[in-house]
Parts: sequence; structure tokens; C-alpha cells
Amino acid sequence: MHRIRLLVPLVVLAVVVGAPARASTSGLVVSQVYAGGGNSGASYTNDFVEIFNGGSSAVDLAGWSVQYASAASTSWSVTALAGSMQPGRYYLVQLASSGSVGAALPSPDTTGTTNLANSGGKVALVSATTALACGASAGSCSAVSSVVDLLGYGSATDYEGSGAAPALFSTTAATRAGSGCTDTGSSSADFTAIAPSPRNSATAVVTCSSAPPPSANVSEDAGVDVDIQPVLSLTLERPTISFGAVVAGDTPAAVSERVTVVSNNVTGYALGVHRTAFTPADLPLAISGSAPVGGTIGSALAGGALAGIPIAPAADLTIGSSGTRSASAGDVWPTSLAFSSPIPTLAPGHYSGTLTYTLIAQ
Repeated sequence: MHRIRLLVPLVVLAVVVGAPARASTSGLVVSQVYAGGGNSGASYTNDFVEIFNGGSSAVDLAGWSVQYASAASTSWSVTALAGSMQPGRYYLVQLASSGSVGAALPSPDTTGTTNLANSGGKVALVSATTALACGASAGSCSAVSSVVDLLGYGSATDYEGSGAAPALFSTTAATRAGSGCTDTGSSSADFTAIAPSPRNSATAVVTCSSAPPPSANVSEDAGVDVDIQPVLSLTLERPTISFGAVVAGDTPAAVSERVTVVSNNVTGYALGVHRTAFTPADLPLAISGSAPVGGTIGSALAGGALAGIPIAPAADLTIGSSGTRSASAGDVWPTSLAFSSPIPTLAPGHYSGTLTYTLIAQ
């Protein structure tokens, strides 16, 4: 969940040149990775990793594991494997779900609880169950003898070959070419981001043809990536709100404070508010508001109601929410500040506090 009070845009462009390629020597490879399980618009309810045996011999998976680390992390989550993989067969590892959106996977061959990220990550097929500690730089995991195959995608800091495979979305999976048979030892060359199509041990056998004769052409890949940060900002109509000079018993007229929200978060956002107490003595500050098109007003403000603004550290009062991204120019939330009762009898003086609007990505 992201919280923000001002916009911080950041775009990073990098050209990445990795370590030498290292292809699998066991015949087993990671053939497909899906990280959008259960997300908004997801094709399937669960993340998954698919393994393929492109070799000519069966492989006993006892003591093997599939491991995952986020893009720049060296902390790995381990899912143990079991059983045996025959040549030309697939093996489906069902992982975590972020919600109930999407179709159920085919019957998995094993399950785990790891949650994968769409924006970038590292998936390793390992002939051991001890958690890895590599991944900070390109080639670091390929140097570990127990790493049979490695896929780095999106913003991953480690991968095989000269670059990472593409970042993923709720409707795409990193899929190895040639039905899993292509293994040049390069994440960027071997994988493309296409619609997911999970396969398990019941899927028909695929036989990999022999390698084609070497080409007279020589090429080298240089991965190019850009990290586009989420846009989340709010702008206030008035940086300072003043009710002017009043006397005890007055109920000052309400003051408008229109809040413009810009968010590209596809699952929406929530807008809340809290305040500090007035000093030298507190006053009964309250708020009313309405929702823009596509927004939902908070229950406490429904029907134009005036609601007291909580004092931190109490939880924010929810002004409203939206279940989708904002309009390109922003969603404008009209709010008004007022007092819920007449100004009490207090000593003359200047009374002040701070009002904080908070925007939260859902």
C-alpha cells in the first residue's frame, strides 16, 4: 500500500550488460513464470512457475527446489519439489494468490506460498533446498553450482546472459521459446512476455529437436529497461485556511478546500484526512464533501453530512475512494471545512492547527 502527500516522479533508463550465458546441463529448465495471480484483470488466480525437462533422461526432484527473490533482493523464498520428471514433461508449481480474480490453474504438481512481483524478480531452479544468497549483480547466481537454471525478468539485478526478460503484467507470463526447448543461456533471448498457458505433468510429451547448425552470423544482446514509477499526487486549493476574526457563539461560514488527486494505480485509491488539535485550546473542526464522477464518498460524509475531523494519532476520516485510476487531469474532490458547533467561550487570541489530507493507493 502506498501513501503519499506529494508527487515524486522518477524515471530511470539503464543499458545493462550481463555476465556470460550459462545454460542448463541437466535438461531441466524454467519454462514459464506468471506473477499476476489474483490481481485486477488477472488471467489466473495464482502465481506459478513451470519447469520443463528437455533432456533425454528422467530426473528425480527429491532435494530440489524452486526459489524466488524480488528484483534487487538476495533473500530467497524456497518451494521444495518432489517426484520425478520424465523427458519431455512439464511440472507445475502453484504459488500464492493476491485475490480471487482469474481462472483456476490446472492441477499443480506441487504448491508453495511465495508471492511473485510483476515488475521484476528472479526465479531459480536449484538442485538443493538451502536458500540462495546471490542475486545482487548479473552472473552472481549463475556462479552457484546448485543453480540449474535462472530467470531474471523486469528490473531484476541478476539473470542469465546479457539481459533480463521483459517485465510482466496480470495477463502475461515469461515464457521460454520452443515450448521450453530453447535454452541459449540468456533470459532476454529465451523468454518473451505472452499470455500465460500453464502446463503440468499431464500435458502431452514435447520432444526437443537437435540443435540447428551454427549460423555464420554473430550477435550480442544488450538489455534496455526503464523503471516507470507510480504516479500518486494530491494538490490543495488553499495552502492555508483561515476563518478570519470571530467571537464566541459565532459559527463561521464554511471554507472550500478542493483536493485534486492524480493516480495511475489501476486498482484505485482512498483519500483521508486528519488534523492536530488547535492551540492554545481545541476547536470543533469538521468537514463535508462530495465525490467526483467514478468516486465514492465516505460513509461519514454521505448525503452532505458534516463530520468531525479526527486528531492524530487517531485513524484518518475517509473522505472517499475510487476503484480505478484517476482522470488524466486528476479527480477533483470538493470539500468544505467548517465548525460542527458555535465557537465556545475562550480567551481572546490566535488559535491554529494543521490539517493533513492523505492519499493511499489501494
